[in-house]
Amino acid sequence: MSTDTSTGTGSVDSGGSTSSSINLESVRAVAKKDFQDAVRSWLFWGLSAFFFLLLVGITGSLAYFGEDLAAQGATTNMLVSLASEITRIVIPLIALVLGWKSIAGERESGSIKVMLSLPHSRKDVLLGKLIGRSAVLSLSLTVGFVLAAAVVAALLGGFDIVDYVGLLAMSIIYGVAYTSIAVSLSSLTRSTTIAGAAMFSIFLLFYVIWNSLSGVFGLLADREILFFDTVTYTTEFQGQEVQVERLPNWAYFIINLDPGEAFRRVLTLVTDVDSIQLQAQLSEEMFGGQLPFFLQDWFSFIILLAWIVVPLAIALWRFDRVDL
Repeated sequence: MSTDTSTGTGSVDSGGSTSSSINLESVRAVAKKDFQDAVRSWLFWGLSAFFFLLLVGITGSLAYFGEDLAAQGATTNMLVSLASEITRIVIPLIALVLGWKSIAGERESGSIKVMLSLPHSRKDVLLGKLIGRSAVLSLSLTVGFVLAAAVVAALLGGFDIVDYVGLLAMSIIYGVAYTSIAVSLSSLTRSTTIAGAAMFSIFLLFYVIWNSLSGVFGLLADREILFFDTVTYTTEFQGQEVQVERLPNWAYFIINLDPGEAFRRVLTLVTDVDSIQLQAQLSEEMFGGQLPFFLQDWFSFIILLAWIVVPLAIALWRFDRVDL
């Protein structure tokens, strides 16, 4: 097994071990090339156009069907609310596709060994790929949102820029979280087929299995199986106080670990949209007027950051040790 020696990154073994050092110039070079490849392939512009058309489509629908909303000045609320629900599903799909072949494709074709001899360490390649793919998603989101802003303002007769920018900022962080998951998984396999199956499994996990947890926990609690139980709280319905049952606190903690649920809750941190704030108020009623810390918007923000850092940390450790 041949070994090349490089300056700044230590020794690199094209098939086995590699230096664990990180060279920021190498990371920048890998990220720059990855981003430029996306621009040359029209992927970046295609995504920008998609996000632009998505926002314009939602805005056009509100302008056409929501005359009463416009009269009440509530169109921005509806725009942010609808856009957040749609991007909550669309962004993960795009991020998972972006990260699918990021490293698995390089390993499958053998070009990863050429890249590691330039010289780049494995950590440089992994970080560079993540930054490059994140830049493609983040900047295409920004371009789409900025270009759509003029159309939104024209069709809605003005809008709340703070809520609009807040949605954009959280969408970018949400997208980077899924990109981190995707690139990290891609680094753990040499087959794009297996990597693709892993991406599908992740989407299935968070949007089918995880979204079903609340119902499953509720059924188990109704039957008082194992440690599942319900908590009774009092709320007001049609002017009368009624008692309602909810799941125990730990169940909501697990449910909120889902990146999509965390994204939904963190929007109260940066927007003042009525429907989003109302959902937060209803959640507070379930816990006696005060949300536990793990359901508060600041903790949801930490959860999103954790979905960026934790998969990346695991991948950095594991990618250093796999046989290419």
